[in-house]
Amino acid sequence: MKKKILVTIECAEDGTYACYSEEPIGTYALVCGDGKTVEEAKKDFINAVNECAELCHEDETYRNLCFNYKYDIRSFFNYFGFINVSEIAKIAGINPSLMRQYTSGIKKPGERTYKKMSECFDKIKQEFESASFRD
Repeated sequence: MKKKILVTIECAEDGTYACYSEEPIGTYALVCGDGKTVEEAKKDFINAVNECAELCHEDETYRNLCFNYKYDIRSFFNYFGFINVSEIAKIAGINPSLMRQYTSGIKKPGERTYKKMSECFDKIKQEFESASFRD
């Protein structure tokens, strides 16, 4: 059975990205990675997990891991760059101009904005799950 690990991805003040486990994995403290993009940070994080696994090759904790990622808004739109920020803002009921300020780091979103985004993506996921293509 796979063990689920919650991994947070955040954009730092300098525009780089950090990726870290919410809880310690195995005998080490929190595992982290960083990079200029979310993709680089994720790769660095996975490399760090693999290095820990090599150092503790007898520790079963590092086998069958499954990662669930929790993003801040800047990180999310960096990683999923194909998603139109303004259209998502409209669906979520957020001012598109304000949303662009969130994704560029000019302003920081609050808890209410994250709740709207979460509800928006839940709705989009449901729409995708119910969609199919005709032959």
